[in-house]
Amino acid sequence: MHENVALSLRYCGLTALPASLDQSGNLQQLDLTGNLLTSLPTLPNNLLHIQKLYLDDNQLTALPASLGNLRHLEEIHVDRNQLASLPESIGQLTSLKTLSAYNNMLVSLPASLGQLTGLEALSVGRNRLTSLPESLWHLTNLLLLNVAENQFSSLPDAIGNLTNLATLDLGHNTLTALPESLGNLKSLTFFLYLSNNRLTAVPESLGNLSDLMYLNITDNQLTALPETLGNLANLKELRLYNNRLASLPGSLGKLRNLKELHVKNNRLLSLPNSLGHLTSLRKLSLSDNRVTALPESLGHLTSLADLDLRNNRLTTLPESLGNLARLTDLDLRGNRLTSLPSSLANLANLEKLDLRWNKLSSVPKWVHELEQRGCTVFM
Repeated sequence: MHENVALSLRYCGLTALPASLDQSGNLQQLDLTGNLLTSLPTLPNNLLHIQKLYLDDNQLTALPASLGNLRHLEEIHVDRNQLASLPESIGQLTSLKTLSAYNNMLVSLPASLGQLTGLEALSVGRNRLTSLPESLWHLTNLLLLNVAENQFSSLPDAIGNLTNLATLDLGHNTLTALPESLGNLKSLTFFLYLSNNRLTAVPESLGNLSDLMYLNITDNQLTALPETLGNLANLKELRLYNNRLASLPGSLGKLRNLKELHVKNNRLLSLPNSLGHLTSLRKLSLSDNRVTALPESLGHLTSLADLDLRNNRLTTLPESLGNLARLTDLDLRGNRLTSLPSSLANLANLEKLDLRWNKLSSVPKWVHELEQRGCTVFM
């Protein structure tokens, strides 16, 4: 009967594997995180049954071909090393479920990765990859794929084969377009990160991702969004800031589960009336746009706690804002307001009101009453 042995040698200043490792029984878990290892020898026989191997935060420049002998290995973690490549023999690790090689110097991945048909999590973010092997798109059991912070300028249609993905991170690359096949990834539930690329548009097919809860497309060059985004019925957070959007699709009003909408630093001139249907919304960030007026319908956002309207071109505010009973933060800095609606006096939960850099002819009496109730007012 095999012993269940886990050995931790974290942060021990090791420059080589200790000789005593040979006498450590049939190890199933070995943690060598945070040492000074620059290479690994041929691995001793007692590691052949190992299931989890942690080598993060070392100085490894290569992994031995003998790694492929660890047929029971389910997880390997080599984050934050200096690896320029992974051995082809990695394709022999037929039990592997997690491969994490984040923050290395990888310029390519071995084609043999496509043999890891049981792989569920692949993290190769913050490397120097410009493409991925075609075989990767055969890994249809992948639940998580992180290829952020690399140098991808395009993705193949075959990414649509990864139909079990729940989390996909494509952020911080140089993508100029996305394939329509992205809409095939209907298991995407947790996160889709597309931030910090060079996207001018997103495919209509994104509307197929009806279980998605978090979508981040910040820091791109988007000028418009497809109406199909309104089909993302389970979306809770939508981040669109630092783009070139001149308008928002009216269909966003269908996102009844949305809790946060971030669209600061775009080129918005107005907002669709349909935003008033977002009755679950808690945070609405609209700063640094060109909005001249707000729709009365914003007064229906009865869950809203934080409304950021700073640095727009507002000259008036709708009376309906006084209906936002749960509002705690209202930022109106840097607009062109000459007066305020008296209904704002009804905001019983307001904790912070920022009125700086406007053109108010006088300060209403109720502003001082808010202060007396404990609201911090900046004027």
